[in-house]
Amino acid sequence: MRDFHQPRRSPIYAANAALATSHPLATQAGLDVLRRGGNAVDAAVTAAAVLAVVEPAMTAIGGDGFAMISKPGQPLYGLNASGRAAAALSTEMLMGQGWTAMDDASAHAVTVPGVVKCWESLLASHGSIGLEEALQPAIAAAEDGFVVYPRVWTDWRDCVGKLRAQGAGGRHYLVDGAAPKMGSIHKLPALAATLRVIAAQGAKGFYEGAVAADIVGELRARGGVMTEEDMAGITADECTPVTAGYRGLDLAELPPNGVGIIAQVILNMLERFDLRGLDPHGAERFHLEMEAARIGYAIRDAHIGDPATMGLGAEALIDKAWAKGLAAHIDPEKRSDTLPPVDPNFQSDTIYLSCVDSDGMAVSLINSVFKGFGSGIVTDKTGITLQNRGAGFRVEPGHPNTIEGGKRPLHTIIPAMGMQDGKPRYCFGVMGGQYQPAGHAHVITNMIDFGMDPQQALESGRVFWSPEGTIEIEPPLGQALYDGLAAKGHAVGWTDMPHGGGQIIEIDHDAGVLIAGSDPRKDGCAMGY
Repeated sequence: MRDFHQPRRSPIYAANAALATSHPLATQAGLDVLRRGGNAVDAAVTAAAVLAVVEPAMTAIGGDGFAMISKPGQPLYGLNASGRAAAALSTEMLMGQGWTAMDDASAHAVTVPGVVKCWESLLASHGSIGLEEALQPAIAAAEDGFVVYPRVWTDWRDCVGKLRAQGAGGRHYLVDGAAPKMGSIHKLPALAATLRVIAAQGAKGFYEGAVAADIVGELRARGGVMTEEDMAGITADECTPVTAGYRGLDLAELPPNGVGIIAQVILNMLERFDLRGLDPHGAERFHLEMEAARIGYAIRDAHIGDPATMGLGAEALIDKAWAKGLAAHIDPEKRSDTLPPVDPNFQSDTIYLSCVDSDGMAVSLINSVFKGFGSGIVTDKTGITLQNRGAGFRVEPGHPNTIEGGKRPLHTIIPAMGMQDGKPRYCFGVMGGQYQPAGHAHVITNMIDFGMDPQQALESGRVFWSPEGTIEIEPPLGQALYDGLAAKGHAVGWTDMPHGGGQIIEIDHDAGVLIAGSDPRKDGCAMGY
């Protein structure tokens, strides 16, 4: 139980259904669906669509999506709806133009957006309503306007330069050249009209016809090579989640091109250490976490990409015996200077939501535009913010993640599920770009090793490294942690922005109760009934 002297939240307890998202309007919209008899997928897609309007720096219908579903009596279901590079792109082509790395503001960084296909596919396979019904709250928010919340405003403000530079984004998303004021009402009429087309025609209304032509025209005007055929060829592919054990919990993650298995790699190493005896907010705990993460991320950079071009499969990378050898490289007393460096190119902006319904269906869903407002490219007529997931590629011949037409890039967004005795115990995810695998490991150890409830696990302080390699500490963790990590040889500093966000729903099968938490680093909340 939490200390009531501390200004913290209690978790939400619910006997029937629960939903946790990063924005109150999305949580409310999804909860309304659950109360009307809709299931967890119906609520999750409805909430995700609202987030694509009211949290525009984080997600959009021009983004990508992944999902994991647990349904009683059925195997775990995974869906990969990440888009592919335009067919005409290649490493050779970009190197011929002088490229050595991806430009995240270029039209070439925009892969085919997968999120609309994600929503339609989820509703078709597991939902009880269609896109037309699911999109109505999002349409209303875009058409009638929505209030700009504090964290939303902060992220919006930080992207003003990008939106100004890229053209139509300034018209749709800026007011007199600046972000809308916090607490003001902002309307997106062009996006509302586009959502109405999708509601009437389904995903086909996005990937074919006038909307697709507007996306392709915008990109080609900026030197892009995407075609309407690329758009029409989008697929959302079922995939089998990969499971690895951690102290009696089976952590399920989606396989590559996502990086969920890196959370399993990190936990495989941390399992070799007795975390329970450590201070959960002390230097010894965070030192082990960061050293394991540094090794895990080096593995990510060497091996993860489109699974069709990976040299090693997921099962080989999460092998326990290999992890035992990796853990031997971790010295509990000091930072190792011999680990491979980490690629710093994967900071991103994302939404994650968790939903469990009264029939026990659990949905772990994540959508993203990669960096803030994605590429910054917004279509003039249709008001669609286009992601820059192609920035996750390399321009490096022979690397499994080098850019080629039709490939999916390394993807940072990762939904997850913690299973026990074949049933879901934790339906969860952590946002925050590069931080996400480390974040999954952090919240799992918070709950399994330190006995925290979902809300405590999310509120607990975090550390992670900057692109320069400095371990950046969230200020509430205090000077003692700063000094302790420095004494172990880490370059340390304070972070200006918190590390990521997250949502967790714990399922207590014995009590028949749901326990939900929502990360205070965002504007959102958990609700249930």
